[in-house]
Amino acid sequence: MSTAAYPLKLRPIYKEKVWGGRTLEQKLGRDLPGADDAPIGESWELVDLASTSASGGGGDAAFSTIDNGPLAGRTLHAVLADDAARDAVLRDLPLSPDGGFPILLKYLDANANLSVQVHPSPAYAAEHPEAKLKSEAWYIVAVEPGAKIYKGIAAGTTPDDLRAALEKNTDEAVVPLLEAFEVSPGECHYLPSGTCHALGGGILVAEVQTPSDTTFRVYDWGREGRELHVDAAIECSTFGPADSSRFEPGTETDGPGGSKSIALVRCEHFGIDRHEAPAGFTDTAGAGSTGPVAWMVLSGSLTLAGGGESVACGAGDTLLLPAAMGDGHLEVTADAAWLEVTFPAGDARLA
Repeated sequence: MSTAAYPLKLRPIYKEKVWGGRTLEQKLGRDLPGADDAPIGESWELVDLASTSASGGGGDAAFSTIDNGPLAGRTLHAVLADDAARDAVLRDLPLSPDGGFPILLKYLDANANLSVQVHPSPAYAAEHPEAKLKSEAWYIVAVEPGAKIYKGIAAGTTPDDLRAALEKNTDEAVVPLLEAFEVSPGECHYLPSGTCHALGGGILVAEVQTPSDTTFRVYDWGREGRELHVDAAIECSTFGPADSSRFEPGTETDGPGGSKSIALVRCEHFGIDRHEAPAGFTDTAGAGSTGPVAWMVLSGSLTLAGGGESVACGAGDTLLLPAAMGDGHLEVTADAAWLEVTFPAGDARLA
């Protein structure tokens, strides 16, 4: 059996951001790098990017490192460069157009508002090869009272209206042109590429996205020193309220032994389900024969064994289950909840 056929626990990569905070430490028990007040805005959980944008990932390559088993210390990128290991991990799932793993998983800690931004629309990306599509979903992990996300442009707003508001560069001019929503833990919002959006301050999310960090900033809440990309953003934006309801089924299913599953997102790029199970729950669990599965553990603890290896996980840990792992053994050791990401979108696989 391939040495890449067991559950791979991935080491996070942290990014300081002007809008970041310490919520990953408080809510997920993370041991964050740097000073006690270093503003950690992003934790890249599963990433395989040969390059990143200077304003997003810092300009360098970003590769997840495996933290357990025979492949401990190796990057996912290096593992996927081996034909046999790549087949064990991916099976029928193709690499991204840039030759990396075809998804990027993160946590975002918005201690303050993120910039209002948009990612390239399909039409823009077709005309600008350097611009990569970025469709994403936010699962709300924790939220302060009254915190909001911004998702879509208010009905009736024209490109000229938005440009005029941006020239004024004030909250009073810009915010009324955005669709704002108060959010609660457990909600999931899908944001297709081309959606004008911003994560508001006081929110921690798990983000599932296509593997790109091409971002055009529209408005930065009065902060200085960060580049705006107004022309490109207006060209890319889908004007009007965002309607992603067709991608968010919200279907809840009761499983065996007190377990429960909720289908959160179904789109062409990925599927997301939330699973929960009580302490003592056991079952088979693994990837499908046609592709891998990723888990982001939100709370509690569990142990997953497969491919001759066993790994214990707690809140904040992220696992990649290779396609060749087959049926593993899941044991929930403390009431647990986790997100499962499938590639491409498909039915949830608890067992």
